[in-house]
Amino acid sequence: MKAASAKKKSRNSTGTSDIPTGINDPRVVEFTIEGEPCSKANSRRWIPSQKRFIKSKNALAYEQMVKIQTPRLEPLFVGELSIEIDIFYASHRKDLDESLILDGLQDKIYSNDRQVREKHVRHFIDRANPRADVKIYRRAGVD
Repeated sequence: MKAASAKKKSRNSTGTSDIPTGINDPRVVEFTIEGEPCSKANSRRWIPSQKRFIKSKNALAYEQMVKIQTPRLEPLFVGELSIEIDIFYASHRKDLDESLILDGLQDKIYSNDRQVREKHVRHFIDRANPRADVKIYRRAGVD
């Protein structure tokens, strides 16, 4: 499992970050989550005693893997966000589902996945290297 790498786009001449945060936050964060995502919708199990569905062990394990591989952004993004995710599955059999990735980014990149107001998610095949390439930034034109 490769370590995730975060890229901040704006640097000053000394190489240190002098990025303002908040409404006009210009940061763009990009990283890769290694491993094949599983579907949240197809990975639930029924708990009769509680009369509800909960995430399966596979879904919980993948969400934890996302948290481990995601760099912690300081400070977290605030406000509305846009996200681009290219998901590379090992086969065509998997449904396109980014929801566990969004769940795993909470408290690492943003405080709540409800901040994501624009999503661009694409499905690809890479049998040798299943992964998710993620790019997150402040939503343009939103104050």
